[in-house]
Amino acid sequence: MPELYPLENSVQHNDWGSRTRIQELLGTVPDGTPAAELWLGAHPSAPSRVDGGGSLLELVRSAPDAMLGRRVADEYGPRLPYLLKVLAADRSLSLQVHPKPHAARAGFNRENRQGLPPGDPCRSFHDDQHKPEMVVALTEFEGLAGFRAPRAVLDLLDGLDGALVGDVRALLAADRSPGGVKAAFTRLVVARHDAGTPDDVATTVAAVTARLASGSPSSRADATVLQLATEHPGDPAALASLLLNRVTLDPGQGLFLPAGEVHAYLSGLGVEIMASSDNVLRAGLTTKLVDEEALVECASFVPRPPQPPRTRAGGGRGQVTTYRAPVREFALTLADVGPDEKVELPAEGPRIVLCLSGDLEVGAEGCPAPATLGRGASVFVPHDAGPLRLSGSGHAVCAWVP
Repeated sequence: MPELYPLENSVQHNDWGSRTRIQELLGTVPDGTPAAELWLGAHPSAPSRVDGGGSLLELVRSAPDAMLGRRVADEYGPRLPYLLKVLAADRSLSLQVHPKPHAARAGFNRENRQGLPPGDPCRSFHDDQHKPEMVVALTEFEGLAGFRAPRAVLDLLDGLDGALVGDVRALLAADRSPGGVKAAFTRLVVARHDAGTPDDVATTVAAVTARLASGSPSSRADATVLQLATEHPGDPAALASLLLNRVTLDPGQGLFLPAGEVHAYLSGLGVEIMASSDNVLRAGLTTKLVDEEALVECASFVPRPPQPPRTRAGGGRGQVTTYRAPVREFALTLADVGPDEKVELPAEGPRIVLCLSGDLEVGAEGCPAPATLGRGASVFVPHDAGPLRLSGSGHAVCAWVP
């Protein structure tokens, strides 16, 4: 008989993480250690544990048709195609990009031939999967995503001191096509290898500081440069923020990042869902491996505004919002459940439900016993459990395959 599987999920401790937010969600006592991400899924790097023993990875592989459904298993094989996260950032993440499918396969196979073992910090490609992703803000959420139009970048660079920004300005002025954007961005990210770059970055940062103090016409962009330069002194990637769109999400707003989109999250708490991959190509703003060559090879340099996901609001006294991106691996539904109300969730496929607040009951048509979730608790709902509903009082997120 089908059953619901309570999950034990892993917390990733990166230096940019919050010291309180994920701890508050899970009901643990903060000890000063930053907690950056809560992973819910079956990625081999950190699969969720199924209550009673074993991992979600092993459970899915043991019965893919029952766990995933024939449609999902036929398309993706015996693997959960998405990875759900709660992301809590008190400072900026790395300037990064995620590879497209062909680049992920090629990079993963290349590093395997080089003999790099799984989990090696010298690896750029930890699996052979692409990694489009979507984030939905739970608090005000700040980030950078995609390239500004060259004309807007030139306006931001106008009057700034420093040889490096002078080179970038000249490259963009000569070529405002995506090729010129690529040349300008590449000039910035490879400058980290030049001995004089920290001093040159400091010169530009001083000019940005002066402009901001005198009434900058681009105060948000300038403030971003100063934030990144403070967190990562001398890193030219702080100046690269002037090439990227600045994004602020209010709670409930979302952002879709296709594979190849250069981005960096800056601060905030959000729910993030992605294709099940751990491939991150970094160009700066980090103490981890920087692989600017792979990033430039995989990135898209076509200027475009940030891409919100498609949203659809449901009915009832509570609020149910579904977020869809132009990919096949994942979708999200956020639900506010009121007393004496039942909320219907996706009826098939592999689903993960996480309680964000309150006390909720998760019931499935094919399961005799519901699962009770308090704040921070989660459950895997297999395909063969059938249609899914929430009751109680609280706020939850459900990951599913459209």
